[in-house]
Amino acid sequence: MKTIDLKLRQDEAPVAERNPRVMEFAGHILRILAVLSALAVVALFAGFLLMLRVGHWLVKQDDLQKADAIAVLSGGFPARALEAASLYRDGYAKEIWLTKPGAGSPILKEMGIHYPTEADFNYRVLLRQGIPGKAIRILGQPIGNTSDEVDVISDKLQKRNENSVIIVTEKAHTRRVHMLWTRLSAPHGAAIIRAVSHDEFDPGAWWNHTEDTLQVVHEMVSLVNLWAGMPVHTRVHEQSSVAAKDPGVSLHSSGAHAPTADPVEQE
Repeated sequence: MKTIDLKLRQDEAPVAERNPRVMEFAGHILRILAVLSALAVVALFAGFLLMLRVGHWLVKQDDLQKADAIAVLSGGFPARALEAASLYRDGYAKEIWLTKPGAGSPILKEMGIHYPTEADFNYRVLLRQGIPGKAIRILGQPIGNTSDEVDVISDKLQKRNENSVIIVTEKAHTRRVHMLWTRLSAPHGAAIIRAVSHDEFDPGAWWNHTEDTLQVVHEMVSLVNLWAGMPVHTRVHEQSSVAAKDPGVSLHSSGAHAPTADPVEQE
């Protein structure tokens, strides 16, 4: 009977006591889980710090210096054109170049209706700012995205055997323009990247404003695309409200449109 009772007690003993390897294995698993949990916390903390700093990282401006021309990238109407006018008046360059977004709706073109591009409106803004028409050049090659704009601007520099250009854009866009120029056009001249002085983008609290958040998300996605070799081609979208900001422009007839630069001045 004692033998039977002893056997029963052994059978009732915990598995870990009967097999030390189980206990050792369980401890090993717990240590692994503890390490993974610690790494997850560190990763989350690092991600949080990165999120806080990404706005500042996106802003990459150069010191101002004189250049052969000031180039206004499409978008941000009319702030970029106004900034270019200010730089021109301060004597940083003798010309302002405007990039020209691709042709508008082919349906409107078939109907004989001229739809002004942002370059047309930027031209008018510059004239109103006192910039002489002979100092404004609308670069003729249509562009579809920032990469196209960098190509067109650097090609212009190369053809004219000039050395430098000030490129005006928004704060959050400056990092990507820098990277595009370095990758695509650095041999053709120097680009001085400048942001609009009164850009309201808040790099230290970009998550508090919808527009800033959208800018950061757009730029980060575009930078990932750039790092991947640009497999996805993005488009420059003109603001639908550009025409609405000029009440003197009517799009209902082919004869009523914003004046463009004189053909002699266009490239």
